[in-house]
Amino acid sequence: MIKFTGITFDPNFSQNAEKNFNECQKYIDNKVLQLSDPYVPMKEGKLKESGTSGTVVGSGVVEYIAPYGRKQYYENAGMGKEGMNRGGGLRGKEWFERMKADHKDEILEGLKKL
Repeated sequence: MIKFTGITFDPNFSQNAEKNFNECQKYIDNKVLQLSDPYVPMKEGKLKESGTSGTVVGSGVVEYIAPYGRKQYYENAGMGKEGMNRGGGLRGKEWFERMKADHKDEILEGLKKL
């Protein structure tokens, strides 16, 4: 067993760590919404808007609350406006996974700057 002695933490360590974590989480949530926008299927824009209205920034959960959101996420054919199967657009199913594959490094670099 290793016993550490003589180590003291700043009395505000826990508070500062939580503040930093919360700032990072807000950054990630905002960035996910922003970068996912061009990937979300769109007919009239209600699904895109439901991501903003359904997400509590900083919670770590980005949620598209349109009633048809789940079906669109898994089954969208990418044939709508700017669809991935209609003229090379980005919009279509599994938009978060595709956005993450394209922008993960950008999100991580932004976190490093915080």
